[in-house]
Amino acid sequence: MKERVDEAEWIEFQWPYLMKFLGGADQVRKLAYETGAFTRARKVETPEALLQLLLIWTSAERSLMETAALAADSGLADVSDVALLRRFEKCGDWMGALLGQVLAGGQPCITSPARVRLIDATTISRPGKKGIDHRIHLGMDLRSNRIDSVELTGVKQGETLTRFSFRAGEINIGDAGYGQRAGLAKVARSEAFFIVRFAWSNLPLETRDGQPFALLEALETLPEASPGEFPVRFRAADGGYFDARVVAIRKSEAAATESRRKTLAERSKHGSIDVRTLQAAGFFFVLTNLPPTYSAECVLQMYRFRWQIEMKFKTLKSVLHLGDIPVRGEQMLRVYVLAKLLIAVLIDSLIYLADSFSPWGYPLSAFQPVETDSVAS
Repeated sequence: MKERVDEAEWIEFQWPYLMKFLGGADQVRKLAYETGAFTRARKVETPEALLQLLLIWTSAERSLMETAALAADSGLADVSDVALLRRFEKCGDWMGALLGQVLAGGQPCITSPARVRLIDATTISRPGKKGIDHRIHLGMDLRSNRIDSVELTGVKQGETLTRFSFRAGEINIGDAGYGQRAGLAKVARSEAFFIVRFAWSNLPLETRDGQPFALLEALETLPEASPGEFPVRFRAADGGYFDARVVAIRKSEAAATESRRKTLAERSKHGSIDVRTLQAAGFFFVLTNLPPTYSAECVLQMYRFRWQIEMKFKTLKSVLHLGDIPVRGEQMLRVYVLAKLLIAVLIDSLIYLADSFSPWGYPLSAFQPVETDSVAS
Protein backbone atom coordinates (compact mmCIF):
# COMPACT_ATOMS: atom_id res chain seq x y z
CA MET A 1 0.00 0.00 0.00
CA LYS A 2 1.28 3.46 -0.86
CA GLU A 3 2.06 5.86 1.92
CA ARG A 4 -0.33 8.78 2.17
CA VAL A 5 1.11 12.10 1.03
CA ASP A 6 2.20 14.03 4.12
CA GLU A 7 1.05 17.49 3.10
CA ALA A 8 2.43 19.23 6.20
CA GLU A 9 5.96 17.88 5.65
CA TRP A 10 5.73 18.65 1.93
CA ILE A 11 4.84 22.28 2.55
CA GLU A 12 7.26 22.85 5.43
CA PHE A 13 10.34 21.02 4.14
CA GLN A 14 10.05 20.49 0.38
CA TRP A 15 8.95 23.95 -0.64
CA PRO A 16 11.02 24.37 -3.86
CA TYR A 17 9.42 21.24 -5.34
CA LEU A 18 5.94 22.36 -4.36
CA MET A 19 6.52 25.68 -6.10
CA LYS A 20 6.99 23.76 -9.36
CA PHE A 21 3.41 22.52 -9.11
CA LEU A 22 2.25 26.11 -8.59
CA GLY A 23 3.86 27.38 -11.79
CA GLY A 24 7.10 28.64 -10.32
CA ALA A 25 8.00 31.46 -7.94
CA ASP A 26 7.64 34.21 -10.54
CA GLN A 27 4.07 33.22 -11.36
CA VAL A 28 3.16 32.88 -7.68
CA ARG A 29 4.46 36.39 -7.03
CA LYS A 30 2.72 37.80 -10.08
CA LEU A 31 -0.67 36.45 -9.01
CA ALA A 32 -0.13 37.65 -5.43
CA TYR A 33 0.35 41.24 -6.59
CA GLU A 34 -2.40 41.09 -9.22
CA THR A 35 -5.00 39.87 -6.73
CA GLY A 36 -3.97 42.27 -3.96
CA ALA A 37 -2.92 39.49 -1.58
CA PHE A 38 0.56 41.03 -1.30
CA THR A 39 1.18 44.75 -1.65
CA ARG A 40 4.27 45.46 0.44
CA ALA A 41 7.04 43.66 2.32
CA ARG A 42 6.23 44.33 5.94
CA LYS A 43 6.90 41.61 8.54
CA VAL A 44 6.21 39.01 5.83
CA GLU A 45 8.80 39.89 3.20
CA THR A 46 7.76 37.85 0.14
CA PRO A 47 4.59 36.34 -1.38
CA GLU A 48 6.25 32.92 -1.16
CA ALA A 49 6.65 33.28 2.62
CA LEU A 50 3.03 34.39 2.95
CA LEU A 51 1.84 31.40 0.93
CA GLN A 52 3.97 29.00 2.95
CA LEU A 53 2.50 30.35 6.19
CA LEU A 54 -1.02 30.13 4.84
CA LEU A 55 -0.63 26.53 3.67
CA ILE A 56 1.00 25.50 6.96
CA TRP A 57 -1.97 27.04 8.77
CA THR A 58 -4.44 25.05 6.69
CA SER A 59 -2.61 21.77 6.00
CA ALA A 60 -1.01 21.33 9.43
CA GLU A 61 -4.20 22.75 11.01
CA ARG A 62 -2.34 25.08 13.34
CA SER A 63 -3.94 28.00 15.12
CA LEU A 64 -2.95 31.47 13.98
CA MET A 65 -0.92 31.86 17.17
CA GLU A 66 0.92 28.57 16.53
CA THR A 67 1.52 29.53 12.92
CA ALA A 68 3.01 32.86 14.02
CA ALA A 69 5.30 31.03 16.47
CA LEU A 70 6.42 28.59 13.76
CA ALA A 71 7.10 31.53 11.46
CA ALA A 72 9.36 33.13 14.05
CA ASP A 73 11.18 29.88 14.87
CA SER A 74 11.84 29.08 11.22
CA GLY A 75 12.83 32.62 10.28
CA LEU A 76 9.97 32.99 7.80
CA ALA A 77 8.50 36.04 9.50
CA ASP A 78 8.25 37.85 12.82
CA VAL A 79 4.53 38.54 12.91
CA SER A 80 1.67 38.36 15.41
CA ASP A 81 -1.41 36.18 15.04
CA VAL A 82 -3.54 39.29 14.55
CA ALA A 83 -1.26 40.51 11.76
CA LEU A 84 -1.44 37.06 10.14
CA LEU A 85 -5.23 37.19 10.27
CA ARG A 86 -5.24 40.53 8.46
CA ARG A 87 -2.81 39.21 5.86
CA PHE A 88 -4.74 35.98 5.29
CA GLU A 89 -8.06 37.80 4.90
CA LYS A 90 -6.77 39.33 1.67
CA CYS A 91 -5.74 36.02 0.12
CA GLY A 92 -9.07 34.66 -1.16
CA ASP A 93 -8.63 35.79 -4.78
CA TRP A 94 -5.00 34.63 -4.72
CA MET A 95 -5.99 31.13 -3.57
CA GLY A 96 -8.65 31.02 -6.26
CA ALA A 97 -6.17 32.09 -8.94
CA LEU A 98 -3.58 29.53 -7.85
CA LEU A 99 -6.19 26.80 -7.70
CA GLY A 100 -7.44 27.68 -11.17
CA GLN A 101 -3.88 27.69 -12.49
CA VAL A 102 -3.06 24.26 -11.09
CA LEU A 103 -6.29 22.86 -12.50
CA ALA A 104 -5.58 24.34 -15.93
CA GLY A 105 -1.95 23.26 -15.94
CA GLY A 106 -2.62 19.77 -14.69
CA GLN A 107 -4.51 18.45 -17.71
CA PRO A 108 -2.99 15.30 -19.23
CA CYS A 109 -1.02 15.82 -22.44
CA ILE A 110 -2.92 12.99 -24.13
CA THR A 111 -6.67 12.73 -23.71
CA SER A 112 -8.98 9.93 -24.75
CA PRO A 113 -12.07 10.63 -26.89
CA ALA A 114 -13.97 8.69 -24.23
CA ARG A 115 -12.81 10.72 -21.25
CA VAL A 116 -15.25 10.14 -18.39
CA ARG A 117 -15.89 12.93 -15.92
CA LEU A 118 -17.81 12.82 -12.64
CA ILE A 119 -19.67 15.90 -11.36
CA ASP A 120 -21.18 16.47 -7.93
CA ALA A 121 -21.34 18.88 -4.97
CA THR A 122 -20.99 18.71 -1.21
CA THR A 123 -21.81 21.10 1.62
CA ILE A 124 -19.78 22.59 4.47
CA SER A 125 -20.59 24.77 7.48
CA ARG A 126 -18.82 27.11 9.84
CA PRO A 127 -18.61 26.23 13.56
CA GLY A 128 -21.71 27.25 15.47
CA LYS A 129 -23.69 27.61 12.25
CA LYS A 130 -27.09 25.92 12.20
CA GLY A 131 -27.53 24.01 8.98
CA ILE A 132 -25.27 24.43 5.97
CA ASP A 133 -24.10 27.66 4.40
CA HIS A 134 -21.63 26.81 1.61
CA ARG A 135 -21.43 24.38 -1.26
CA ILE A 136 -18.38 23.00 -3.09
CA HIS A 137 -18.99 22.03 -6.73
CA LEU A 138 -16.48 19.53 -8.07
CA GLY A 139 -15.55 17.94 -11.39
CA MET A 140 -13.30 14.88 -11.40
CA ASP A 141 -11.57 12.93 -14.18
CA LEU A 142 -12.44 9.28 -13.60
CA ARG A 143 -9.35 7.80 -15.27
CA SER A 144 -6.79 9.77 -13.28
CA ASN A 145 -8.96 10.30 -10.16
CA ARG A 146 -7.95 13.99 -10.29
CA ILE A 147 -10.06 17.03 -9.55
CA ASP A 148 -10.38 19.11 -12.74
CA SER A 149 -12.74 21.91 -11.67
CA VAL A 150 -13.83 23.53 -8.41
CA GLU A 151 -16.26 26.24 -7.42
CA LEU A 152 -17.17 27.48 -3.94
CA THR A 153 -20.61 29.07 -3.60
CA GLY A 154 -23.24 29.89 -1.02
CA VAL A 155 -25.69 27.13 -0.19
CA LYS A 156 -28.49 28.81 -2.15
CA GLN A 157 -26.56 28.30 -5.40
CA GLY A 158 -27.54 24.75 -6.24
CA GLU A 159 -26.27 21.95 -8.41
CA THR A 160 -26.35 22.65 -12.12
CA LEU A 161 -24.27 21.70 -15.14
CA THR A 162 -24.37 25.31 -16.34
CA ARG A 163 -21.55 26.26 -13.95
CA PHE A 164 -19.10 23.81 -15.63
CA SER A 165 -17.29 23.92 -18.96
CA PHE A 166 -17.09 20.86 -21.21
CA ARG A 167 -14.79 19.34 -23.83
CA ALA A 168 -16.09 17.83 -27.04
CA GLY A 169 -16.37 14.06 -26.82
CA GLU A 170 -16.16 13.71 -23.04
CA ILE A 171 -18.81 11.86 -21.01
CA ASN A 172 -20.17 13.65 -17.93
CA ILE A 173 -21.93 11.71 -15.18
CA GLY A 174 -24.12 13.32 -12.54
CA ASP A 175 -26.88 12.49 -10.09
CA ALA A 176 -30.49 13.67 -10.13
CA GLY A 177 -29.58 17.21 -9.05
CA TYR A 178 -28.13 17.78 -12.52
CA GLY A 179 -31.18 16.57 -14.46
CA GLN A 180 -32.13 20.07 -15.64
CA ARG A 181 -32.70 21.13 -19.23
CA ALA A 182 -30.46 24.22 -19.20
CA GLY A 183 -27.38 22.30 -18.09
CA LEU A 184 -28.05 19.33 -20.32
CA ALA A 185 -28.43 21.64 -23.30
CA LYS A 186 -25.08 23.28 -22.49
CA VAL A 187 -23.38 19.87 -22.48
CA ALA A 188 -24.96 18.92 -25.81
CA ARG A 189 -24.05 22.26 -27.42
CA SER A 190 -20.44 21.68 -26.32
CA GLU A 191 -20.51 18.44 -28.35
CA ALA A 192 -20.05 16.52 -25.11
CA PHE A 193 -22.17 13.77 -23.61
CA PHE A 194 -24.10 13.28 -20.36
CA ILE A 195 -25.46 10.45 -18.25
CA VAL A 196 -27.66 11.86 -15.48
CA ARG A 197 -30.39 10.67 -13.21
CA PHE A 198 -33.51 12.83 -13.11
CA ALA A 199 -36.72 13.18 -11.16
CA TRP A 200 -39.76 11.86 -13.04
CA SER A 201 -41.68 15.09 -12.38
CA ASN A 202 -38.94 17.68 -13.06
CA LEU A 203 -37.71 17.02 -16.59
CA PRO A 204 -40.39 17.26 -19.32
CA LEU A 205 -39.57 14.87 -22.13
CA GLU A 206 -41.15 14.26 -25.53
CA THR A 207 -41.13 11.42 -27.98
CA ARG A 208 -39.09 12.06 -31.12
CA ASP A 209 -42.32 12.99 -32.98
CA GLY A 210 -43.20 15.68 -30.42
CA GLN A 211 -45.72 13.90 -28.19
CA PRO A 212 -45.43 14.02 -24.37
CA PHE A 213 -43.36 11.06 -23.17
CA ALA A 214 -45.16 8.99 -20.52
CA LEU A 215 -42.15 7.92 -18.47
CA LEU A 216 -43.90 5.78 -15.87
CA GLU A 217 -45.94 3.94 -18.48
CA ALA A 218 -42.77 3.23 -20.44
CA LEU A 219 -40.97 1.96 -17.35
CA GLU A 220 -43.74 -0.56 -16.65
CA THR A 221 -43.05 -2.19 -20.03
CA LEU A 222 -39.50 -3.15 -19.03
CA PRO A 223 -38.80 -6.87 -18.69
CA GLU A 224 -37.48 -8.38 -15.48
CA ALA A 225 -33.71 -8.11 -14.86
CA SER A 226 -32.92 -6.62 -18.26
CA PRO A 227 -32.22 -2.98 -19.20
CA GLY A 228 -34.19 -1.12 -21.84
CA GLU A 229 -34.14 2.27 -23.54
CA PHE A 230 -36.59 4.77 -25.01
CA PRO A 231 -35.75 7.46 -27.60
CA VAL A 232 -36.84 10.90 -26.41
CA ARG A 233 -36.03 14.56 -26.82
CA PHE A 234 -36.16 17.65 -24.59
CA ARG A 235 -36.56 21.31 -25.36
CA ALA A 236 -34.17 24.01 -24.13
CA ALA A 237 -35.25 27.47 -22.99
CA ASP A 238 -34.44 28.97 -26.41
CA GLY A 239 -36.74 26.48 -28.14
CA GLY A 240 -34.02 24.18 -29.46
CA TYR A 241 -34.54 20.42 -29.27
CA PHE A 242 -32.00 17.79 -28.22
CA ASP A 243 -32.33 14.08 -28.83
CA ALA A 244 -31.58 11.70 -25.97
CA ARG A 245 -32.43 8.27 -24.60
CA VAL A 246 -33.99 7.20 -21.33
CA VAL A 247 -32.05 4.13 -20.20
CA ALA A 248 -33.72 2.16 -17.42
CA ILE A 249 -33.88 -1.11 -15.53
CA ARG A 250 -36.19 -2.61 -12.93
CA LYS A 251 -34.84 -2.79 -9.39
CA SER A 252 -34.91 -6.07 -7.52
CA GLU A 253 -37.78 -6.38 -5.09
CA ALA A 254 -35.44 -5.88 -2.14
CA ALA A 255 -33.86 -2.77 -3.70
CA ALA A 256 -37.27 -1.36 -4.69
CA THR A 257 -38.64 -1.90 -1.17
CA GLU A 258 -35.67 -0.10 0.35
CA SER A 259 -36.03 2.80 -2.10
CA ARG A 260 -39.71 3.18 -1.25
CA ARG A 261 -38.93 3.07 2.47
CA LYS A 262 -36.37 5.86 2.12
CA THR A 263 -38.72 7.88 -0.07
CA LEU A 264 -41.56 7.58 2.44
CA ALA A 265 -39.27 8.52 5.33
CA GLU A 266 -38.00 11.59 3.49
CA ARG A 267 -41.34 12.78 2.13
CA SER A 268 -43.17 12.25 5.42
CA LYS A 269 -41.31 15.31 6.70
CA HIS A 270 -42.98 17.42 4.02
CA GLY A 271 -46.54 16.12 4.08
CA SER A 272 -48.22 13.91 1.49
CA ILE A 273 -46.47 11.90 -1.20
CA ASP A 274 -47.46 11.35 -4.82
CA VAL A 275 -48.10 7.67 -5.47
CA ARG A 276 -46.20 8.05 -8.76
CA THR A 277 -43.07 8.80 -6.77
CA LEU A 278 -43.37 5.40 -5.10
CA GLN A 279 -43.96 3.82 -8.50
CA ALA A 280 -40.80 5.44 -9.92
CA ALA A 281 -38.83 4.18 -6.90
CA GLY A 282 -39.12 0.68 -8.32
CA PHE A 283 -36.91 1.57 -11.29
CA PHE A 284 -33.47 3.00 -11.94
CA PHE A 285 -33.37 5.36 -14.92
CA VAL A 286 -31.01 7.91 -16.46
CA LEU A 287 -31.04 10.26 -19.43
CA THR A 288 -28.16 10.19 -21.90
CA ASN A 289 -27.29 11.68 -25.28
CA LEU A 290 -24.62 9.07 -25.98
CA PRO A 291 -24.99 7.50 -29.44
CA PRO A 292 -26.68 4.10 -29.80
CA THR A 293 -23.27 2.44 -30.11
CA TYR A 294 -23.27 2.71 -26.30
CA SER A 295 -25.79 0.04 -25.34
CA ALA A 296 -28.26 0.43 -22.47
CA GLU A 297 -26.21 -1.99 -20.40
CA CYS A 298 -23.01 -0.03 -21.13
CA VAL A 299 -24.64 3.25 -20.06
CA LEU A 300 -25.81 1.76 -16.75
CA GLN A 301 -22.42 0.20 -16.10
CA MET A 302 -20.74 3.58 -16.68
CA TYR A 303 -23.08 5.30 -14.25
CA ARG A 304 -22.00 2.87 -11.53
CA PHE A 305 -18.63 4.67 -11.38
CA ARG A 306 -20.32 7.79 -9.96
CA TRP A 307 -19.60 6.56 -6.44
CA GLN A 308 -15.92 7.45 -7.02
CA ILE A 309 -16.64 11.15 -6.56
CA GLU A 310 -18.46 10.36 -3.32
CA MET A 311 -15.23 8.73 -2.16
CA LYS A 312 -13.32 11.86 -3.20
CA PHE A 313 -15.56 14.00 -0.98
CA LYS A 314 -15.15 11.51 1.85
CA THR A 315 -11.37 11.76 1.51
CA LEU A 316 -11.47 15.55 1.46
CA LYS A 317 -13.50 15.61 4.65
CA SER A 318 -11.87 12.74 6.56
CA VAL A 319 -8.20 13.08 5.56
CA LEU A 320 -7.91 16.80 4.84
CA HIS A 321 -10.70 17.70 7.30
CA LEU A 322 -12.41 19.95 4.81
CA GLY A 323 -15.65 19.52 6.74
CA ASP A 324 -14.12 21.04 9.90
CA ILE A 325 -13.83 24.77 9.25
CA PRO A 326 -12.08 26.49 12.21
CA VAL A 327 -13.03 30.04 11.17
CA ARG A 328 -16.23 32.04 11.44
CA GLY A 329 -15.84 35.04 9.16
CA GLU A 330 -16.88 34.87 5.52
CA GLN A 331 -13.53 36.11 4.16
CA MET A 332 -11.44 33.67 6.16
CA LEU A 333 -13.77 30.77 5.34
CA ARG A 334 -13.21 31.41 1.64
CA VAL A 335 -9.43 31.60 2.10
CA TYR A 336 -9.35 28.46 4.24
CA VAL A 337 -11.53 26.32 1.97
CA LEU A 338 -9.77 27.36 -1.25
CA ALA A 339 -6.38 26.71 0.36
CA LYS A 340 -7.55 23.25 1.45
CA LEU A 341 -8.79 22.53 -2.07
CA LEU A 342 -5.47 23.75 -3.49
CA ILE A 343 -3.68 21.27 -1.22
CA ALA A 344 -6.05 18.49 -2.37
CA VAL A 345 -5.34 19.25 -6.04
CA LEU A 346 -1.59 19.33 -5.38
CA ILE A 347 -1.79 15.92 -3.70
CA ASP A 348 -3.71 14.64 -6.74
CA SER A 349 -0.88 15.94 -8.93
CA LEU A 350 1.78 14.29 -6.78
CA ILE A 351 0.05 10.93 -6.98
CA TYR A 352 -0.65 11.30 -10.71
CA LEU A 353 2.97 12.08 -11.56
CA ALA A 354 4.19 9.20 -9.41
CA ASP A 355 1.88 6.84 -11.30
CA SER A 356 2.75 8.23 -14.74
CA PHE A 357 6.48 7.49 -14.73
CA SER A 358 7.90 10.87 -13.77
CA PRO A 359 11.07 9.73 -11.92
CA TRP A 360 11.71 13.16 -10.43
CA GLY A 361 8.09 13.52 -9.19
CA TYR A 362 7.32 17.13 -10.13
CA PRO A 363 6.64 19.16 -13.33
CA LEU A 364 9.54 20.71 -15.24
CA SER A 365 7.84 23.58 -17.07
CA ALA A 366 5.83 26.46 -15.71
CA PHE A 367 2.10 26.61 -16.35
CA GLN A 368 0.61 29.01 -18.83
CA PRO A 369 -0.90 32.12 -17.18
CA VAL A 370 -4.63 31.92 -16.57
CA GLU A 371 -7.28 34.47 -15.72
CA THR A 372 -7.30 35.25 -12.00
CA ASP A 373 -11.06 34.67 -11.70
CA SER A 374 -10.88 31.09 -12.99
CA VAL A 375 -12.21 29.75 -9.68
CA ALA A 376 -15.40 31.53 -8.69
CA SER A 377 -16.73 31.99 -5.20
